[in-house]
Amino acid sequence: RQALEEMRALYERNQADVSEAKSGRTDLIFLIRFRHCCLLRNQRCLLAYLYDRLLRIRALRWEYGSVLPNTIQFHMSSEEVEWFNRYKKSLATYMRSVGGEEGLDLTQDIKPPKSLYIEVRCLKDHGEFEIDDGTTILLKKNSQHFLPRWKCEQLIRQGVLEHVLS
Repeated sequence: RQALEEMRALYERNQADVSEAKSGRTDLIFLIRFRHCCLLRNQRCLLAYLYDRLLRIRALRWEYGSVLPNTIQFHMSSEEVEWFNRYKKSLATYMRSVGGEEGLDLTQDIKPPKSLYIEVRCLKDHGEFEIDDGTTILLKKNSQHFLPRWKCEQLIRQGVLEHVLS
């Protein structure tokens, strides 16, 4: 916001000096050019900042899944939340289009797994959880389970489960 205010002030001063320079004051041309260069520099800095925020928001989708925690969403503008939702929908559409009938969840294995099953501990009550073979498991606080990695990675990222390293 400070950079935008500075840019607005530089632009207004330049506009005033340009009208004076048109009336014959050629000594203001260098000052006008200098202010214009300052405006361009601030513009580049703001664009770099916004692009970095977009990259970080895109990374949040891969880290936290399709639902962001309120603590993170609180620090985002409405435009950034809207961009996140559009990116989330675009990624979901792409993942449904590849991998056959069920699609392919690209966010599932960010790092290649060492084993297909892992031991997890439930950090909070979550309720029933169904795995591929139809078995239903009750995820209660402090209970430990041996589950397929790909089924519980999302819950690990959300903070419901933690990977028990023996």
